[in-house]
Parts: sequence; structure tokens; C-alpha cells
Amino acid sequence: MSKKTKYLVTSALPYANGPIHLGHLAGAYLPGDIFVRYCRLKKRDVIYMCGTDEHGVPITITAEKQGKTPQEVVDYYYQDIKESFEKFGMSFDNFSRTSRKIHHETAQDFFLTLYNKGYMEKKSIQQFYCEHDRMFLADRYIEGTCPYCGAEGARGDQCENCGKWLEPTQLINPKCKICGNTPVIKETFHYFFKLSQFQSRLEEWINSKKHWRENVVNFCKNWFKEGLEDRAVTRDLTWGVPVPLEDAKDKVLYVWFEAPIGYISATKEWAQQIGQPERWKDYWLDTENTKLIHFIGKDNIVFHALIFPAMLMGYEGYVLPDNVPANEFLNLEGNKLSTSRNYAVWLRDYLQKFDPDSLRYCLAINMPETRDADFSWREFQARHNNELADILGNFVNRTLTFVHKYFDGKVPPRGPLNELDQELIARMKTAGQEVGEALDRFQFKEATRRFMDLARFANKYFNDSEPWKTRKTDPERCGTTLNLCVQATYNLAVLMEPFLPFTAAKVWKMLNLPGTVQDAHWDRIGELPIADQHPLGTVEILFRKIEDAAIEAEIARLKQALEGEPQPEPEASTETDDSAMITIEEFQKVQLKSGRVVAAEPVPKSDRLLKLQVDLGRETRQLVAGIAQHYQPEELIGKTVIVVANLKPAKIRGVESQGMLLAVKDGDRLSLLTTDRPVSPGKPVS
Repeated sequence: MSKKTKYLVTSALPYANGPIHLGHLAGAYLPGDIFVRYCRLKKRDVIYMCGTDEHGVPITITAEKQGKTPQEVVDYYYQDIKESFEKFGMSFDNFSRTSRKIHHETAQDFFLTLYNKGYMEKKSIQQFYCEHDRMFLADRYIEGTCPYCGAEGARGDQCENCGKWLEPTQLINPKCKICGNTPVIKETFHYFFKLSQFQSRLEEWINSKKHWRENVVNFCKNWFKEGLEDRAVTRDLTWGVPVPLEDAKDKVLYVWFEAPIGYISATKEWAQQIGQPERWKDYWLDTENTKLIHFIGKDNIVFHALIFPAMLMGYEGYVLPDNVPANEFLNLEGNKLSTSRNYAVWLRDYLQKFDPDSLRYCLAINMPETRDADFSWREFQARHNNELADILGNFVNRTLTFVHKYFDGKVPPRGPLNELDQELIARMKTAGQEVGEALDRFQFKEATRRFMDLARFANKYFNDSEPWKTRKTDPERCGTTLNLCVQATYNLAVLMEPFLPFTAAKVWKMLNLPGTVQDAHWDRIGELPIADQHPLGTVEILFRKIEDAAIEAEIARLKQALEGEPQPEPEASTETDDSAMITIEEFQKVQLKSGRVVAAEPVPKSDRLLKLQVDLGRETRQLVAGIAQHYQPEELIGKTVIVVANLKPAKIRGVESQGMLLAVKDGDRLSLLTTDRPVSPGKPVS
């Protein structure tokens, strides 16, 4: 007897150095969530893994810019991303972090296993070194001109313009991203993964994937034509997973090597959380029955379709991806997204103004599956008003309101069926089959259209049946019409759950059904389960129209960002909500004390950091603060400052910081918090 197929689904790990925007959602996250929700309704054995990617140069660069430690950066963005995903309806079984111990151990095990099997090679290489900052420059610390397409601003690992994967030494006119100076070449060493040894196995494997998207297969074949090359898997950084070899203890694993392993460590963590620590093996090590599916954007194809599979092949025993449905890019109002200029729609900002399901629907029906797509605010408004409100919302509202008004809020009995009744029932059954088949093919636009087509026909059925007339002329016919409209509402609730989970939950409540919509079974779509005389719940409007003024404000903001000077990504929201409130007991855990600066000097290799010696009364603490662009060292001597005195020490650019100063930022100006009269050092703030 064959075992039941298991689905192990992942979405690309987002970098914990910035908030989530619409491009992220359309690329890797919404399609994954829709598919997993559908699988759950099919009662499949499915788990959904993700988490934040918290290592690598992007994190350290963000920390440099913000004058924070990398840990502070990833702690903030992990929480920000996690909360945004939850409010958007992402239904991960586990949302983990690559900075956790379980990930470090798993990644180090992968490195050592591949090393011991002969798939790692130590090589001396020529690498850029910045004499001004006195450090070897990892790939993203270098920018220059792309040698392939000539685009400026190409990174040392990849040109975003043409998509070529680069080595830093290939860049034309390279510059240090920290100071802008031209680096020199110096010798160092790194460990290389022998990717070239896996080319023939990968080619055979890719050629067998007849069900994969053409863009993914063609991308891989282009890499095969150029020949796979061995790739360095270590970096000269202090932030990351330490290399588990004595001769490389000052190096870390390159993020492209360890980040995909985060899917495995997240699954291990999930297994521990449910009290079955070995359960992860049921998915990752069952190569016969597990379907591993990676939802990603096209910029991640090389890692998920070539490099990670090669790592799994080398380790042996792990399941290989069954599919890698990579989406193309989402543009914004006809232009490419630009986070540096704030030309983006940030999820957390969107959720403060509009409903999550409206965005889920608009992205799903316009998903960039095989070519780039474009998001426009006016199209968003039209989809919401004309389809969600006027078609879906209107049908549900008029159906349930009619039953409340003329049948005492109870589902009327169903009498003999006419041809139009039979067609509605047939369309409900067909919709379940067609939407499901489209989702199994990862055709999300098609699936969304099929779902909405049923709502369109249900509206037409209501209109053609004219219950407002038959209520008086043929009450039995009217009752049958409304019975079937309630049944259609039920089936629409199940159909919409993967796409519009919040709306589906509202409809379920209005139908006054037990449990949740997730308790329903996809394969029973088309059945008529609502009993005669079943009492309905309170009716509410599902979608209110979005006014022009709200949309014009969003368009104006984007236009300003596009035409103006580069802007930073949005600061964290300062609005207080219930989830941000803390108790007095929590606040009292923070020890704030007065301090007096007794010495100050620049931190070597940094234009942003100052090293301070601060008198706290009974002791002198060393603090590192990102205030060098706002204060000269000499003007800080003798200044009274407020210090977070019980903050865990951390190293910033190799210098230990034993606390944190409090400051306020007003535009581009940063001011330290102080007192309005002289205060002795070490006094508690109360």
C-alpha cells in the first residue's frame, strides 16, 4: 500500500534588513500561502516553512547606516516582517530565523558533511581590500560597472540590471561601498563548494522536470551552457554562521550557502515545537513520498534550482525539489520598484489604510507568473470596487439580507429544481474542480478568475430568478432560489479561503456555521450542505467602496518619490496600537541612568560610529554610538546623557558596546537626550 503524498512548502527567506513590499508578496509569499491553504482544504499532509534571512552583507550594511549592531537590526525587522505577514494572512507553520542556534548547528553540519565528502576545497584568492577601512570587502561592500551590460551600481555578487552572477574582481571601476575609495587587491583564502562536479547530475535532473515553468528550466539551461563553476562558501565577516574549521574560525559561511538550509532548520524547530523532534525527517528524508516546493522570485532561481539541490545531492538522503515555481517581477505604476527612493508600496503602510484581502485578490489575479506584471492603484481600486464589492460582496449581501428580511433569517426549504437551478449547482462543482486543477499547476491568475466567475454567475442567477417577484407570485420557487443562493454562498466561502481568508471567515460567521471554514473539504465543493431552516448569523458588508481621494493620495506619493531626491525606507510606525502597548512591569525592566561622557573618539574604519567612555557613577562604561555625523568627539566631553544600562553588551565593528544612548531623530538631525539641569552620573531615570 503506497504512502500518502506529503507536501513540504517553502517561501524564500526575506532579508531582515527592511520591511516587506508588494514585490515580495507577488513573488514568493502570496502564491505559497494560496497553495498551502488549498492543500489544507484538500486535507493533504502539508507544512509551510519560512523565516528571516539574518546574515550576510546586506544586514551589516544596514547596521552601519543605522549605527546599530546587526543583532539589533535583525531583531527589529524579524518582528516587523512577522507581524506584517500575520496581518496579511500568511499561514506559515513556522516562521523562524537563521540567527537561531538550531540553524547555526544545521548549517555547520551541512558544511562539515560536504567538506568530509570532498566537496569543499580551500583556495587562495585575490580579494578586494579597503585600505581606508582596513578590511577585506565582501561582495556587497563593493559596487562598480557591470562587465556584461555596462550598468552602473552593479554589486560584487550580482548585477540586478542583467541578472548575471558576478565575482567582485570582475567589476569595472570598483568602489568601496563604505567610504567610496578604490580598493586594492590582496591575497586571502576561502572554501569553495565544488558545484562544477554536479553539472551532469543537475542537467539530467532538470531535463526530467517536464512540469516546471519554462522560465525556470531555460534559466538553468543557460547556466549549463556557460558551465557551472565552483563557488566560495565562506566570507571575511564577523556576522554570520561561523565556519566550523580551526583554520577558518575568523570567517563565516556565505549567506547563499547557509540561507536555504534555513528551510531545514525551520522544520526541525517546528518539530520540536509540536513535541515530535524527529518529525522533520518525515518530510526532508522521505524522498519517495515528499513533494518539496519552493516559491521564489526569479532572482532566486539559481540558488533553489541549482545550488541548493546540488548541496542536497552532495549530502545525500534529502528530498530534492519537486517544483520551483518562480515568479517574475512586479512593477509599480509602470516603473521598477526602488526601495532606496521609497518608490514602493510597503505592506505595513498598506495595511493601515486598506483591507488585506483586497490586496491579496488584486495581486493574485495579476500575478507575474510567466512575465513581469504591473501594479497600479487605479486598477487596485477598480478590482476592489467592481469585482470584490459589486460582484462577490453584493451577491453575499443581497442573498443573506433577503433571507433575513423575508424568511425570518432562516434558510427556506428547497423545492423542485429547474434548469437554471441545475446549472448553478453544476457550476459550483465545476468551479471546485477547475480552481483546484489550476492551483495544482501553480496557475494562480487562472484559479482566481475561475473563483470570481462563480460569483459572477451566482449574481446572474439571482437576477434571472427574480426572487423579489416570485416572493409574491410563487413563494416555493422563491424559497428554492434563496436556498441555492445560500448554498452558493457556502461554496464561495470555501473557494475563496485560499485567496481571501479574512473574507471567508466573515462569510462563515454570517452563515452561522460551526468551527471555521478550514474545517470544510475542498472535494465537497458543489454539495448543498446547509439544512432547511438553518438560522443565519448577522449580515455585514464585506467590502466598502474605496473613494478616489484615497487612491489619488497614494499615486501622488509615488509620483513624488519617483521625481524627487532619493528617500530612505519608511521609519517604523510611531502610532500606538494595542499590540505595541507594554505594562509598567515591562517598562521597569529597562534601567535608564544618567551618565557623563568623559572621553570620545572615532571608531576605526567607520565614518558613522564614535567610541565613548561614559561615567555611570560607580563605573565607567564603553559605548559605541552611530552619532559621528551629528557630533564631533570633543563637543561630547562633559555632556550628560541617558544610558540604557542593562542592555546586553554587543560588538559593533569589533568594538564592544556596553549599553546604548537615548536620542531622538527629527528629519536628518539626531539629538542626544539629556537633562535640563546638572545631574550626577549614575542616577536612575524615573
